[in-house]
Amino acid sequence: MNLVRTAMLIALMTALFMGVGYLIGGTGGMMIAFLVAAVMNLFSYWNSDKMVLRMHHAVEVDASTAPEFYRIVADLAQNAGLPMPKVYVIHNQQPNAFATGRNPENAAVAASVGLLESLSDEEVAAVMAHELAHVEHRDTLIMTITATLAGAISMLGNFALFFGGNRNNNNPLGFIGILVAMIVAPFAAMLVQMMISRTREYAADRRGAEICGNPLWLASALRKIALGAGRVVNEDAERNPATAHMFIINPLNGQRMDSLFSTHPATENRIAALEAMAGEMAPPPARRSRNQTERPATTSVPKTGPWGRDGSSRKGPWS
Repeated sequence: MNLVRTAMLIALMTALFMGVGYLIGGTGGMMIAFLVAAVMNLFSYWNSDKMVLRMHHAVEVDASTAPEFYRIVADLAQNAGLPMPKVYVIHNQQPNAFATGRNPENAAVAASVGLLESLSDEEVAAVMAHELAHVEHRDTLIMTITATLAGAISMLGNFALFFGGNRNNNNPLGFIGILVAMIVAPFAAMLVQMMISRTREYAADRRGAEICGNPLWLASALRKIALGAGRVVNEDAERNPATAHMFIINPLNGQRMDSLFSTHPATENRIAALEAMAGEMAPPPARRSRNQTERPATTSVPKTGPWGRDGSSRKGPWS
């Protein structure tokens, strides 16, 4: 089902790209756009992960350069039954993370310095489990290809007036077609990105909570990331807005409204879903016998894992 959905979404973005070509240059422009889209899809399939990582200046780390972070990802990948992905650190103070790669065997996960410095080990584990859920669901391929095509559509829209000004370009709709290519097409590409991200974040939240073992860790992490994303500007994301839907929280504005124009579901709604999931996972209270005396309630302790903190562990080195 994921393969069919991926093919349909890629076909939709390709058709949109061809439509922009038609509006700018008629049938000839559409054919050129089709050839360009075919080349871009093929190129994106093999190289989109490298492009996105390069856009955000991500640096690969391993067990010797970032031992704690690498160990967290390794434990989670084993928990999820996934191959070990490549691990990257983004030297940016905005707390955020994303996953990329065409399949689980060629996946990469990346977290920012701001995330690694501001979250506990349990919260980091929950965030990376969310990203591994995207890898497991094979969301990363469609998200990276969509980011590439959306950026290309926006670029074509920006140059539509320049290219469409030629009287010999066979533009069937004239100046109206140019306006549609400049305004409507990039907007439609943005809506497709939003649709892809919003429908997949809830599923990744739920599966990520299962992988790390505690939905409340991810709920707590989302609160901190949303707050930090609204305070710290991510300059690389601002320069490459087509990649915004790949992050766990919108890196552009820290948007919180669950509206049509948000690339992510509302953080409050995601947290509520995770808290409800935690309630479902909690064991039912034991039934007391009549002679059993009342005992004071004890505070539940979150499930710990091999990445749990003991109060003496160090946070880095992340930088």
